[in-house]
Amino acid sequence: MSTDKLVEDLQEVLGDGRVRVDLLERDLYLKDASIYGGGRPTAICFPKTTEEVAGVVRVCAEHEWPFVPRGSGTGLSGGATPIGNPVIIATSKMDEIISIDPEVRIAWVQPGVLNLDLTNQVAPLGLHYAPDPSSQQVCSIGGNVANNSGGPHCLAYGVTSAHVVALKVVLPDGSIALLGDESPEPEGYDLRGVFVGSEGTLGIATEIAVRLTPNPPSVRTILLVFDAVIDGAATVSGIIAAGLVPSAMEMMDRAAVQVVEAFTHAGLPTDAAAVLLVEIDGLAAGLAASEETISEVATANNAREIRVAATPEERELFWKARKSAFGATSRLAPDYYLHDTVVPRTKLVEVLEKVYEIVERYELKVINVLHAGDGNLHPLLSFDSREEGVLERVARAAEEIMQASLDAGGVLSGEHGIGVEKRDFMSRMFSDGDLAAQDTLRACFDPASLANPDKIIPEGSRCGDFALAYLATTGKPLPKEVWV
Repeated sequence: MSTDKLVEDLQEVLGDGRVRVDLLERDLYLKDASIYGGGRPTAICFPKTTEEVAGVVRVCAEHEWPFVPRGSGTGLSGGATPIGNPVIIATSKMDEIISIDPEVRIAWVQPGVLNLDLTNQVAPLGLHYAPDPSSQQVCSIGGNVANNSGGPHCLAYGVTSAHVVALKVVLPDGSIALLGDESPEPEGYDLRGVFVGSEGTLGIATEIAVRLTPNPPSVRTILLVFDAVIDGAATVSGIIAAGLVPSAMEMMDRAAVQVVEAFTHAGLPTDAAAVLLVEIDGLAAGLAASEETISEVATANNAREIRVAATPEERELFWKARKSAFGATSRLAPDYYLHDTVVPRTKLVEVLEKVYEIVERYELKVINVLHAGDGNLHPLLSFDSREEGVLERVARAAEEIMQASLDAGGVLSGEHGIGVEKRDFMSRMFSDGDLAAQDTLRACFDPASLANPDKIIPEGSRCGDFALAYLATTGKPLPKEVWV
């Protein structure tokens, strides 16, 4: 079937106004917030309901045409980047908060609802949505589900998968399914858990039931200042060893502090080697004891300053500085590449030293921002893509940083997903059997490999390659019985 017929059928589902085929508009969707490109979408579709998403997916299935789900486009691993000429199914118009039940503390939302908008909506009820990526002002709940996103406060509260209880999804054949439910212990396999973090390769979430968390009765935010990164890292381990699990422990190195202080004027010491932002919450009486323990650990590890936010405004300013780090790097250069590996807390300094050595060797600039409590590194490489050869240097540095993290006993991603960025490094972390098992699971949902193809599983090592070859040779999707 022709592209014209595909577009005609999509327009029959959504109408002309919500199927965009103009070249300029399609070019706006060549990439997500990552540096990865690779194709140009055939059409951009803007459904508003589950039924419309199902209708669009059924058209794609009938035409044997790949599709890519996309939320706000803030992903950093290329998960929403089109490979080839897929149909982009954008959920940005699906932005309704369907229902809020403050008694059971569950809200049903569409995937286009912005993360922070949900928290703002339920704030008068004394509740919030706990996962809080740095991009929470602009990232969508659907995108958070796709990548199992984290955030500073996920140290104590858990990442997205801990806060999603059920999903209504459109499967790659256009059928609609409910995964999970609101009961404490749903029956059967945990398909909800399988779907969260699947990066659009198993279908599209169209309605999401999320847990809402009560606001803590009291919060204290503590800024710890160090003249050596190793002392800050030792403090992180020491706080955990003392039996405390703060709601957040975020570290920034000197370069990060300097760039965010110039941007936010939060009063951070720009001569410090590292600052550690520690937040604790709970009953006020208990917080006093926790604050004392944190101060003792920090003092034992040579903290030169211990500053407790005196007002809510000062606390918000500290967090503005932390969450503005990535945007503030535009002061250094027009482009950046943000890494996302996880290493054991005890290996933080070792890997950071390797990061500094790598970026110096490739003549790049880096600022380091860490979810230090769970070892999630975010080296941010700053560069100007107009400079000849710089993208190649960035790619080589990124590969070495990933390998250094794996060598230290770490993993490829903490919250940004695999997408295109880390796809070809999966075989360094997983065996061929592991990858085959993952792709066999994927094939149970999508035997024709139409849902966000060429993501996550590396080329040449997946069962899905056979399905793609079969589709290219015969023009038909691989029969389901072949997978059984």
